[in-house]
Amino acid sequence: MKRYVLWVVIFLTGVINHRVTAKNIEVESVFLSSPVLVDGVREQAWEYAQPAWVELKELPYKPDNGYEGIKKTKVEIKSLYDEEYVYFMFRWFDPTKSLSRFPWQKNKDGSWQHLAKKDHTKHENTYYEDKFAVLWNINQKGFKKKGCDKSCHLVENGLIDGVGDTSSGRHYNKNQGETNDEWQWKSARTNPVNYMDDGFVDNEHETNKKWGRHSDFPGGGGYYVNKDKKNSEAPLWMSASEITRLENWIYDDKKIPFKDNFKAGDRVPGIIVSPLKNARADVLAKGEWKDEHWQLEVKRKRITLHENSQLQDIQFNDLNKVYYFGVTAFDNSQINHIYHKKAIKLKFKAK
Repeated sequence: MKRYVLWVVIFLTGVINHRVTAKNIEVESVFLSSPVLVDGVREQAWEYAQPAWVELKELPYKPDNGYEGIKKTKVEIKSLYDEEYVYFMFRWFDPTKSLSRFPWQKNKDGSWQHLAKKDHTKHENTYYEDKFAVLWNINQKGFKKKGCDKSCHLVENGLIDGVGDTSSGRHYNKNQGETNDEWQWKSARTNPVNYMDDGFVDNEHETNKKWGRHSDFPGGGGYYVNKDKKNSEAPLWMSASEITRLENWIYDDKKIPFKDNFKAGDRVPGIIVSPLKNARADVLAKGEWKDEHWQLEVKRKRITLHENSQLQDIQFNDLNKVYYFGVTAFDNSQINHIYHKKAIKLKFKAK
């Protein structure tokens, strides 16, 4: 009888823990008196924070071009904070380190081409970089229950809100005045300069090509395509350094005019990168790939003070408040991503 009761207790405990893990994921941010170095390395300070896990297994659509990226992964999340900043550590399984975004390649006949293998949505998921995004709820109704799903609108009969579209879905909010804070890390475009791209989502989906998604303003800096608008048959720039010539990006301050001294099969990066500026540069980040995992370390001021901060940025100004967010991973994919349903909670542990 005692053995039976013990088995029932163990079984019920397991069920309860499973429910907490699957439906009520909570990250606890722990106070630290000294700052954390954001370099993608798991320093000793991270041992003070307990991990939370979220499984990503939802895909918005199925590519039809032979895409073999990951279909699911688990993300480990930790958080720390000090008097001025909040820090996050995200770690997820991704067996391929993807850094090349639309690279140029020289053909045997001497011509150049942008490598691409787009699917039926006209988006790339072969010659592309790995990405990771975090979406914070500022004041969107329903986010606490549905998470990122609340702002994602899918194509129905070829239309999104009555507009023809080839995307798998668009992010925008239904109601005017509702916004989300979006941080997007890009392994080729922002990681080399140690940032996540800081943006936001609102309901402006009729006049904006990205629908509800915007970069924080005032912005500046960032990345741009290595291409001449008047002549798209060859790269416009190349790296000044022989050592970095075959890397997957070119630093803006190290670029020189393209000179074709390459052989067939050689590649030139398709992207020029530079540091982000102003409100777009609020989120510092560094990702390192090791043992088939990306490990991303993130730092942002708890309170931002730009002119548009209340509209664009989540404000961690109340340590007794619960903050809701969602995460998603892109495996060398332009728009196809792995996400989860419902929202994750962030709470700050008292000092």
